[in-house]
Amino acid sequence: MSGYDASATARVVVGVSGSLGSVTALRRATALARRLGAELWPVLAWEPPGGDPAARRSPAAGLLVEEWQRLARQRLASVLEEIFGTEDPGVPMHPVVVRGTAGAALVATADRENDVLVVGAGRRGLQRAFSGRVSRHCLAHAVCPVLAVPPSPLESQLLAVHRRNTWHLRMDTRGL
Repeated sequence: MSGYDASATARVVVGVSGSLGSVTALRRATALARRLGAELWPVLAWEPPGGDPAARRSPAAGLLVEEWQRLARQRLASVLEEIFGTEDPGVPMHPVVVRGTAGAALVATADRENDVLVVGAGRRGLQRAFSGRVSRHCLAHAVCPVLAVPPSPLESQLLAVHRRNTWHLRMDTRGL
């Protein structure tokens, strides 16, 4: 098998954005890494506002790249702290911040055949970074197994409440 290294430590690579879907995927990935005796690689992908083409056109973007990178690292650290707090997750963890689209960043990080790539499989566009588009990209391009984690039942309940409140808000403002 090309690229396979049986001596390489198994890794569970997981996309993390802070959305409910990515939190569910992170929890599942952590449990899987424990069972496999693998390292956990949480990955947060980021792009400059407006994407790379907009950043290339803007002279100020070059100065801001370091700040955007710092903010991405801070966001990942914040999500991991929210999930694990001061507790040891029970597995070696290697957080990674990657510049690029979520799907491409995850596939590039999970580049070994003995890796497992875990993504949130959002069915609705609510968590944009890990919507079905990202999971489909990973399933199509990954060289390793991909686990697409369905949304938490809580996410569906929150979405229903949000839709109901939005509908009521529209109804309430018509009389104004």
